Amino acid sequence: MTKISVVLAVFNEESNLKTCLNSVKDLAWEIVIVDGGSKDKTLDIAKEFGARIIQTNNPPNFHINKNKAIDAATGEWVLQLDADEVISAELVEEMKKVISSKLNINGYWLPRKNLFLGRFLKKGGQYPDYTLRLYKKGKGRLPGKDVHEQAEVEGKVGYLKNDLMHLRDKDFSIYMERFNRYTDLLATQMKDGGLKKNLFSFLDYVIIKPNVWFVKSYFRHRGYVDGFPGFVFALFSSFRFPVAFFKFWIHYENRN
Repeated sequence: MTKISVVLAVFNEESNLKTCLNSVKDLAWEIVIVDGGSKDKTLDIAKEFGARIIQTNNPPNFHINKNKAIDAATGEWVLQLDADEVISAELVEEMKKVISSKLNINGYWLPRKNLFLGRFLKKGGQYPDYTLRLYKKGKGRLPGKDVHEQAEVEGKVGYLKNDLMHLRDKDFSIYMERFNRYTDLLATQMKDGGLKKNLFSFLDYVIIKPNVWFVKSYFRHRGYVDGFPGFVFALFSSFRFPVAFFKFWIHYENRN
């Protein structure tokens, strides 16, 4: 049987990790978990599943720890997951089939369904939310520069049919925690990228980008089909631009 390493980077994921690992227990040859200093029962759950645990710090860009898990994998294939993701039985069987085949393919995109306020979003550009998570060992890795980046895979890639379930935002408080972390990181990227504090950048991030995003998500990609969750998602995802910009602006003022 082809050996597959399931790898995760985690931090205080006791509410999600068991469900995730249960979904891959019949698929994983090994489980590698990089923990960023969890204070809850995350590590106890990981040990229940016989995971190999690597303990480190918790950087703002958690893709750094994901790469540590990818690099530590020893299987022939790597499946990189987040703790709030679940693999269906159908997807498990599809993965077993493709990794055991002799096809000259080094990686696979997985269609992903995202849970938001109790509903899996179908529109607004949120489905199918393809993500490149399955690849041969040594052929795929994350650039480690942005939280929304995809893995880079050497060679040919294909697409799977069955969905990866992302149980992401079970309630609005969870979404706002992620929103705050992401806008912190985006503000840092603005600073590191040399964004200037001027009228043009103000108009771009406070007026232009959020309005363009909302129109694109809610109207062009029909986010309204998802009802109230679709409206809230389109609205708050557009808010990330001005919020991150004001965080950047305040940092700029404090430094000057």
